[in-house]
Amino acid sequence: MDTEKIRKAFEANGITTEITCPQAFKISEEYDIPKMHIARYCNTADPKIKIRGCQLGCFR
Repeated sequence: MDTEKIRKAFEANGITTEITCPQAFKISEEYDIPKMHIARYCNTADPKIKIRGCQLGCFR
């Protein structure tokens, strides 16, 4: 997992404390980052980044 790439993508999109499922999918596609890497990053970031509005359970 490239944490620096994800951190920069989140920073560029104004993500600091929470992200919505559609935002996560968009970042995944735009930056070519696997969705599970985004989920893992959110769960291990300090402080953690909450994933909101996930209908499919892709991010846990």
